[in-house]
Amino acid sequence: MGIVHHDPHAVHRVHGEWADPLAGLVRWSAANSLWNGGMMAAAVAAPFHVTPGALILCGVLTAGGLLLGHSVGYHRLMIHRSFACPRWLERLLAWCGALVGMAGPLGIVRQHDLRDWAQREAQCHPYLSQHVPWWRDAWWQLHCRLELERPPLIDVGDVAVDPFHRWLEATWRWQQLPLAALLFGIGGLPWLLWGVAVRITLSATGHWLVGWFAHNRGPQHWLVDASGVQAFDVPWAAIPTMGEAWHNNHHAYPGSARIGLEPGQSDIGFGFIQLLARAGLAWNIQTPETLGVRPGLSAV
Repeated sequence: MGIVHHDPHAVHRVHGEWADPLAGLVRWSAANSLWNGGMMAAAVAAPFHVTPGALILCGVLTAGGLLLGHSVGYHRLMIHRSFACPRWLERLLAWCGALVGMAGPLGIVRQHDLRDWAQREAQCHPYLSQHVPWWRDAWWQLHCRLELERPPLIDVGDVAVDPFHRWLEATWRWQQLPLAALLFGIGGLPWLLWGVAVRITLSATGHWLVGWFAHNRGPQHWLVDASGVQAFDVPWAAIPTMGEAWHNNHHAYPGSARIGLEPGQSDIGFGFIQLLARAGLAWNIQTPETLGVRPGLSAV
């Protein structure tokens, strides 16, 4: 158990034939709980301090962060290396990812690769599969951490080699302070609450919710034969997630920069990467066509 299967359709940084993705305990995380709980508590006050400008600000910052930072920067670039870009642009996208308020660049890579590795095994802990009732999974994912008895080694050296990424990892929560000061100075308390607390709460809670649906119910086009955890698409979330919600497609071709593979599947993230390519700022863009046929993949 725990042997990593190297294939050209995913980026693996996980090592350890000794590792066990099943045995472990979920424990309360003070850091996660105070951060997510504090932002949610502050967001509760936001409806009492609402202005049209604050609502527009929240929408623009949330969408911009999810597109530039989470979808394109963190997920498609830094985790899967599904395209390449200049160093300065990678750093800018990583900073946008940190501003989303869910994790630093090294942490998000570790979290993703652990879950990716575990879901490819025959069985894994329900924290990693998300095969529990939604209310329990919400508590686990937003307020807890998983301690495996025999965790694998996750080597994030390809990300940690950049001192800027290491700095972001150490300071990602503090990155909100300059933005918070700027927003408060311009728009007062409404801009602070909607531009920081509501935005982070929407991003973190939405990320969990889409992830829970993506591993429990929805349409499917593909089955990955050897994986214990299969994925589902979440069509209603395609636009707000910038295309990430086509999760069944992503499990089938995780190394692809294009996630919306079927006609009519909106993929704003891939559209942005195409714009970068036209400007000469993105290259080596991977798609199912460049990756080739994946062994062990069955059409539903």
